[in-house]
Amino acid sequence: MTQLHATVESALDPQTDALAGEWLTLAEATRRLGIRANRIKQLISERKLLSIRRDNQPMVPAAFIQDGQVIKGLSGTLNLLSDAGYNDVQTLRWLFTADDTLPGTPVQALAENRGTEVRRRAQALAF
Repeated sequence: MTQLHATVESALDPQTDALAGEWLTLAEATRRLGIRANRIKQLISERKLLSIRRDNQPMVPAAFIQDGQVIKGLSGTLNLLSDAGYNDVQTLRWLFTADDTLPGTPVQALAENRGTEVRRRAQALAF
């Protein structure tokens, strides 16, 4: 199954939806990244980008794209969380939940090029 389709067990709840803030359709994300539509689907299937089904269409949190690129470290973090058994919604919740020890959210830390500590925490979840 591709990451374009959220499964029943990973249905997006309103609280997690709100944590992510602004959402982009795949077409909007494609424009912001300056890539072709088939490339964004490839990024999602390779877990370099995460999409969640909202309003019956796959969408990407806007925070994952900064200055025309996917934020540095997102792909590695997505893979670590997947290896730890997190589904897409759990991954999204983890990335957007504030952590006082970072400080801020993991996605903010990634956007601020503080990915080493984020990945360290994600890796610890697998143990």
